[in-house]
Amino acid sequence: MREFIHCQRDIPREKWRYGTRSSAAAGCGWIAVYNALILLGIDPDPEELIRFFLRRLPLIHGTFGTSPLAPAAWFKKKGFAVSHTCRRKKTDLLAKSSDVTLLYYWWRDGWQFGAHFITVRFDGENFIGYNVYANSKEPSVLGPSLESFLKKGKRFFPVAIGVNRK
Repeated sequence: MREFIHCQRDIPREKWRYGTRSSAAAGCGWIAVYNALILLGIDPDPEELIRFFLRRLPLIHGTFGTSPLAPAAWFKKKGFAVSHTCRRKKTDLLAKSSDVTLLYYWWRDGWQFGAHFITVRFDGENFIGYNVYANSKEPSVLGPSLESFLKKGKRFFPVAIGVNRK
């Protein structure tokens, strides 16, 4: 079984290119699926995921990453039950009722802004995130509420994708 990717910036620049950019710069979408598969007990193949997402309308051939609902399409194609919400107030309910959740959001820090995908699981008490921060070395405890995590970090326009085994 492969290991989680806790920080996409640790991926060497030339390894697992994502379209016109490195996965370290724009690969959070396929990395969220990769980490979700590990949580589901499936050994992921990074090259297969990258090929799929590059054919599934990545934003300007990977330059701006993966479109928000492309991971849902991948999981549906593989036979998983998938649901999603774009409402911040419904993210907790969706994530608690899912085996694993992919959370896409926009963030702002001063004049800088961008979008990011993370993988999330609920441990019964807190939400645990994978590939959350630029310096993560292990899973991050996000707290008991994804809604609070999103609000607190100036994260907006979320898309939560809940994935369940059939």
